[in-house]
This record gives sequence, structure tokens and C-alpha cells, in this order.
Amino acid sequence: MVPELKDRGLAESAELPEPSRPPRPPRSFRRPGPLKTWQFTAVAATFGLVLSAVVVTAAGPWDSGQRTAERAWAASREADGGADHGRDRGEPDPAPAAPDVLSALGAPQGSVPAPTKSALADVLDPLLKDPSLGTHRTASVVDALTGEELYGAKSGDAITPASTTKIATAVAALTTLGPDHRIVTKAVADPGANELVLVGAGDPTLTARSDGNGGSSLRELARATAKSLAEHPREGKLRLSYDTSLYSGPGLHPIGPNENIAPVSALMVDEGRLDDSDSGPAARSGDPAAAAAKRFAEMLREEGVRLEGGAPQASKAGAKAQELGSTSSAPLTALVERMLTHSDNDIAEALVRQVALASGEPASFDGAAKAVEKRLRDLQLPVEGAKFADGSGLNRADRVSARLLTALLAKAADPARPELRPALTGLPVAGFTGTLKNRYAFDEASGAAPGTGLVRAKTGTLTGINTLAGSVVDADGRLLLFAFTASGTAAPQAAQSTLDRLAATVANCGCR
Repeated sequence: MVPELKDRGLAESAELPEPSRPPRPPRSFRRPGPLKTWQFTAVAATFGLVLSAVVVTAAGPWDSGQRTAERAWAASREADGGADHGRDRGEPDPAPAAPDVLSALGAPQGSVPAPTKSALADVLDPLLKDPSLGTHRTASVVDALTGEELYGAKSGDAITPASTTKIATAVAALTTLGPDHRIVTKAVADPGANELVLVGAGDPTLTARSDGNGGSSLRELARATAKSLAEHPREGKLRLSYDTSLYSGPGLHPIGPNENIAPVSALMVDEGRLDDSDSGPAARSGDPAAAAAKRFAEMLREEGVRLEGGAPQASKAGAKAQELGSTSSAPLTALVERMLTHSDNDIAEALVRQVALASGEPASFDGAAKAVEKRLRDLQLPVEGAKFADGSGLNRADRVSARLLTALLAKAADPARPELRPALTGLPVAGFTGTLKNRYAFDEASGAAPGTGLVRAKTGTLTGINTLAGSVVDADGRLLLFAFTASGTAAPQAAQSTLDRLAATVANCGCR
């Protein structure tokens, strides 16, 4: 059996400057020449500002989520950083809001014309026929302002979407839980009892590292628990157990043991990774809950708590158990952005289970599927033929159409839905971040590949499946949303290259 391929998170976000975009010549279709280093940086930075300003002009300042590079800029100047940035820990703070670092570009929303359907077809049709895209290819390009589909090719066909499923996961989670939602891991004990219980709440970002980096920290939880026990001592040695009862159903993903995902559990530390990585494939623990509890026991002993010997055992917290300590994840805005940027499968499976719990469904693969579909249907999205067998896109039973992918992105760009903005701001930037960092190659001789810094998109890769869905601001400044899918592909790199050219063509096209 050929092992499944999966998107690999490659790097943390780049910090980008904010120069002006070089002027473009007034042509109906503009294919840029090679960009040199300074141009590459300028165009990439300005793209983020254009994307931001298109939304901000219509909706006002974002109150949830922000562009990854701008978040890095802001974190260096503010006490509270955004996702993946450290901050002083105390009581959980509200989700960080983007500071006023964006400026309007001058043109009122809607003053820039959209591409014509015929012109888009002229430049996209030849690329979509490229044999590298396999036996079945679909496409959808939508005007973000009007929601009109400007280009479609079998856009209603439900296909295996691979990791672009995470866009649906993001929208469902943000809609259901709200941008400020945090996942709280606790240590509890019944009054007077000598059993401590580490209760898993479904936070795969809980870390055992010394620096919690603004998220949940197992060491912080150990310190809080030890302090509580010191203030309210109990007789004799204590024993530690752990509770993973929040989740139900099988924990092993249908793909089987795999370096791209740990067994799905309500309790894990550092995504069950057995190395010091924080994204991409890595060897995983076969029992992440037991491993997390063992590490917690070690930390409690380091804090002076006397524990009975032996490995912690699975248990269930009592109904009257009292909290001894807690630690909170970063806000949902940050979790969504991290999930999308690095194609993080563990976060994706955790978020759909949070959606299931909030929707009254079991926190299982089946319960999450029902909850996500219901949330998207409530948003009046075109879910006909869709199937959500998981939240990560690793399952080949997933079915999503190109039209649904662009509709999800359009919903995230809706000025009336600012809480959904991280579904756009978390998308990797071509040539800069996450799973697109190495997709748009740059070299000093030829400059940047077309689309570098202009395309923001979620990638999707399984054996024989390649997808790309995201946003661009075209040559005239119009925000467009796209989804391109390819099934039955034989050469993944060739398919990815063609998908990248499709997206770059939309970005660099006036097309009128």
C-alpha cells in the first residue's frame, strides 16, 4: 500500500515590512517579469495590506484574528502578542485584537472592477487542461465583494479535498465557539481525597516545554496544583490518575499510525511528539494521554508534591471534584491560524470535537461530522454532496466541492462576519509561511516565481490528490477567492506546480 502523503508545516511566520506596491502597467492581462529581492519583499508585504484593507474598508478594524506577519510586527511592540507569540502569563486575557497598523489604500470598496468571466476563462482554461492535474479537475473563482462565481469548472462536484477540509473546520469552529474560546486543562480532586486527576479537555497544544509561548503549559499547571496542595495539605502520599472521558469513539484515525497525526485523545502534550518539533511529521506516542500524565507526575514531584510510585492510571474525575489548578490554550483565533498555516492535523481533530461538544454531539469522528455539517448548513453554505469524515482531511472519505471551498472563504471575508477572519488570515503566504513556504521558489538569478507573496492558500495533498484554495488580490486590487482541485494525479510536484500557476494567474490578471 502506498502511504498517504500529507501537507507538512515548514516554518514559523516571517516578519514583513510594509512598503507600497509598485505600480502596474494598464494591460488587460499582466504577467510580471522576474522579481528581484527588494521587489519580492515589497510585493509580499503589500499583498497582506491589500487583503486586509479590502476587508477593513467594508467592516472596520478586525476584532478577531490578524495577518500572521502583521501579528509578529504587533507582538514586538505590545505586551500581548497574537498566535505563537509569548506573553506574560497570569489570568487568561481576551483574544488579542489587531492593533491599528493597517491603513486604507484610498480606493473605496467596490470601485475596482472585477475580472470578466470570459477573460478569466481565456487564461485559466489552458492551465486547467494540463495533464499534470490528473483525471478529474475542478475549479471555482469567486469575487469576494459580490459572492459571484466568475469562473467555474465542475465546481459543484464533491471530491476528496485532502487538507483543504481544514477551511471547513476553521469556519465551523469559529462560528460555533467564537474567536475568544479557550480550551482549559485542569487538575482536580474530590474533597479530602488523595487522588489527583489530570482532566483532558481536548487541547493538543498543551506543552511540557519550559516556555508555554502564550498557550497552555503543563508546567504552569503543575505549579498551580502544587501551590493549591501546599495551601490545603492532604494526609499521606497522593496518587495521580488521568481522565480522557471527554472524547468517545475510536482514537486512532482511519489512516492508521502515522507521523502526521497522534492518536486522537482529550489529553496530550506537544501533540504526542517524540522529538522537539512543533509542526510537520514526527514520530508520535502510541498513548499520548498516558505519556502526558507521566510527565505531569514528574513535574509535580519537581514542585515538591509527594506522589505514590507507579505510572498514573486512567480514571474519571468525580462529580464533586474541586479544581486545584488550570491552564488555558491560546484563543481560538490563534489555534485556527496555526492549524491552517502549518496544516496541523492534531489541532484540526481537536477543533471539530469542540464543535461537536458545543452542538450536543459526541466528541467522536461521527459526532464531529454531524456537527460540522449542521453548522455549515446553518450558514447557508452549499453542502450538497459534502461529507466530513474527519476535521483534518486525512480521510479519503471526505467530500467537498470547489464551490463549497470558495463559499467558505467568502463567508470568512464577509464584513458581517469578522469573527471568521482567521480562516483567511491563517492561510499560508506563497513563498513565506507554512506549507507554501517552499512552493513558490525564489532564486537570485530569476527572482521570485509569479504569485510569490500574492497568493494566500490552504494546500491539500494525499496520494493522487492535490488541492489549493485561498485568496488573492488581483492586478487591479480586487479580492478574489479560488479553489482548484486535482484527482488522479501521478506526479504530485508537477500537479502542485500547475495549481500554483493557476493561483498566480488569477493574482496577476486584470482579465477584462
